[in-house]
Amino acid sequence: MLMSAQDKFENKAEELKRRAKESSGAATGDEDLKNEGQGDHASSALKKGAEKVKDKANEIAEKLTGDN
Repeated sequence: MLMSAQDKFENKAEELKRRAKESSGAATGDEDLKNEGQGDHASSALKKGAEKVKDKANEIAEKLTGDN
């Protein structure tokens, strides 16, 4: 099964939240908030990478088993 629409929606929401934290921190001079947003970015990137690996593994499994 490929990445669901729900997963994509949740990942996009997290990305927007991260950007808001980074921007707010930069605009107000709040380094902690800015850094928190940057940390969220790293977490989001890992999650996206894991989803891509999962999708690819499912594609390979479908090819091997003939399930389409």
